[in-house]
Amino acid sequence: MNAAVRLSAYAAALALIFGAAWGVGSAIGAPATTSASAPATAPPPAAADPHAGGGPDSAGARTAADGHAEPHPHGAAEVTSAGLAGTAAGYTLVPQLTTYLPGVPGEFAFTITGSDRRPVTAFDIEQERPLHLILVRRDTAGFQHLHPALGPDGVWRLPITLPAAGVYHVYADFTPTGGPALVLGTDLFAPGNFAPIQFPQSRVAQVDGYQVRLDGELVPGAPSQVFATVSRDGTAVTDLEPYLGAFGHLVALRQSDLTYLHVHPDAAVPAPTDRSGPGIAFTAEVPSAGTYRVFLDFRHRGTVRTAEFTVLTREAS
Repeated sequence: MNAAVRLSAYAAALALIFGAAWGVGSAIGAPATTSASAPATAPPPAAADPHAGGGPDSAGARTAADGHAEPHPHGAAEVTSAGLAGTAAGYTLVPQLTTYLPGVPGEFAFTITGSDRRPVTAFDIEQERPLHLILVRRDTAGFQHLHPALGPDGVWRLPITLPAAGVYHVYADFTPTGGPALVLGTDLFAPGNFAPIQFPQSRVAQVDGYQVRLDGELVPGAPSQVFATVSRDGTAVTDLEPYLGAFGHLVALRQSDLTYLHVHPDAAVPAPTDRSGPGIAFTAEVPSAGTYRVFLDFRHRGTVRTAEFTVLTREAS
């Protein structure tokens, strides 16, 4: 049974629970170059990620440098840090520059050093990339999901733009070969007058004519299923395209301190030509009660878009 068929059966089961129209499309075509956009309430994101695109690695497996796949856990258990510290398990995120002029393109260069303080150069492939970089202002505006390039000197580099004044937090999500899965973080600064954005609770996002609804409850300390449903101009989108080895990527940030959680879909690994929709199911485990900013990346018709939600969790029973 191919991935598209498995996804169709899974979607039908979800429809019985949530009363939503879940289905699987069958459009086939080569993925196109991607770009990202953000809601109008947040500062505009930087230019499209030049490294984004399809590839052979899976959404539910970790692929080491030797090419062997092993199970990849979901939710909070998948990493040994939550992006709040720059050092964990003997590894350190070392930026070369931390201050940028707002709205002016620059380069973010950094190394991941080991306990010997030398740059690490060997990384496992996770979600088709050796490292995922999340950039967001500390009021959770201006979310960007980026992919730097690793040079032979062990220095990661990528172009960035901090779109408005404020303090930004960077999360480097990676697994050094032979080491634990890690998320390390550091702050970047854009001088100027800063007025934080207040985000009201929201389970429905509007982005570029798409409407995305987030159903399900995040229960602290327990696996929780959440479901994103994508429509466009009132019509269900049934031909979502794989992006980084999955039909969607969910990042949750605890608003109080920006604790990081990256969640992958509960679905079989899609082939590059598979299509799915309108539903994407995830299992997440948030560490505590509180308000979470939730960001969903999905790709349709060759373009990656980001839907944003603000979710208040209920207390564990």
